[in-house]
Amino acid sequence: MHYGLEIIPFGTYSDPRAIVRLAQTAEAAGWEAIALWDHLLFPYGAGDPWVTLAAVAQATTRLTLITAVAPLPRYRPHLLARTLAALDILSGGRVIFGTGLGVAFDQAPFGDPTDAPTLAAMLDEGLDVLRGLWDGEAVVHQGRFYTVEGAQLVPTPVQRPRIPVWIGGDSPAALRRAARWDGWVIGTIDEQCQVTKSPDRLAEQVAVLRSYRADDAPFDVAVDGVSSAGDREHVREYAEAGATWWLEAIFGSRGSDEELLARISAGPPAG
Repeated sequence: MHYGLEIIPFGTYSDPRAIVRLAQTAEAAGWEAIALWDHLLFPYGAGDPWVTLAAVAQATTRLTLITAVAPLPRYRPHLLARTLAALDILSGGRVIFGTGLGVAFDQAPFGDPTDAPTLAAMLDEGLDVLRGLWDGEAVVHQGRFYTVEGAQLVPTPVQRPRIPVWIGGDSPAALRRAARWDGWVIGTIDEQCQVTKSPDRLAEQVAVLRSYRADDAPFDVAVDGVSSAGDREHVREYAEAGATWWLEAIFGSRGSDEELLARISAGPPAG
């Protein structure tokens, strides 16, 4: 099991400087990753994941940088490919691109599509464009949503053959999509820190997901949750269910900044 932080960048944590402070504390305490949500519209502020992760990349040396998740249909794939390649270069190859469909309340006010079939088709096609552009070769693509006419993107990411892709979402379609890529990222708690996905339910879904896999290549299952330092038993149950990453959920309503810093400083639950 790997251990990271899932920081929900609202309110106090919409400020990149606050997250850099958390990230430096996390690295010193033995955590392995920082994962950020990517939302636009929250009344108490939502931070930009790209600026924040770039700042974290500069302020740390070992932390993996994860979007959990960034909705690809919100972005132009060629511009997103460039942003992610630059972040991967800046961090020395520490990026994981977590992505999904997005949510209607973020997208409808800007005239973006909100129906699931359209978003799913945009996501699948957009991922194909990303993969092609990250190869560093000239890409020719004529699709329903995106066109690339012999364009070549340089520089390419540090990681080869490409940046790992994790898929978010809880639907059967999300599981099938995740099985085609490198991982699945999913929540197990609500805003009151109550468990919404038990280890038994996770194990059922992981079994379904594995049935969709075409090979035995490494595959990650990342879950969020809350724990206390040394809380091995709770996390062990999710590990036995198939989770490979525990992302400790850090958000304002869980406690004060001082309390959350203290939890981070205490280290991962296996510590």
